Amino acid sequence: MRRFLFAVLVMLAFSCNALAQQTDDAPATKEDIQRYFDVMHSHEMMQKMVDAMAKPMHQMVHDQYVKDQDKLPADFEEHMNNVMDSMFRDMPWDEMIQAMMPAYQKHFTKGDIDAMVAFYNTPTGQKLLREMPEIVADSMQSMMPIVQKYMEKVQSRIQDETVAMLKKSEQKSQQGSKN
Repeated sequence: MRRFLFAVLVMLAFSCNALAQQTDDAPATKEDIQRYFDVMHSHEMMQKMVDAMAKPMHQMVHDQYVKDQDKLPADFEEHMNNVMDSMFRDMPWDEMIQAMMPAYQKHFTKGDIDAMVAFYNTPTGQKLLREMPEIVADSMQSMMPIVQKYMEKVQSRIQDETVAMLKKSEQKSQQGSKN
């Protein structure tokens, strides 16, 4: 009888372990993802990141104004900053968060979400969440000159390509009219 009970207990232990693994590998539900978004303070995090990005964006507008101030109206900088701020303020953040859920469900299992929630509930996880907006702001500020320089290069290339294509088109039309 003892052997029988022991065998039943061992089987139950293995089947419980198998069920636990099955649950961990199960696709994450919307509730799992919402739990993750909640521990991440997703809405507040998005707002903090926007606030952090606003400073370098305003700097970019200022730099553009300084560069072209002789061609731009005096209120350009204030107007553009107000436009950017209102665009960020009016973003449909809650809808965006809801729209992200299927992607998270596609890429993460319930076990993945449980592990991430556990991490973000640790002091290190909470520190990462607190520091992330400033990290993004510092990174944006460091990257902005590189991005601006690259965008000028892209803009110049587009202009050059456009001029070249216009010339080519003119040449074809002139050749077509000669024939």
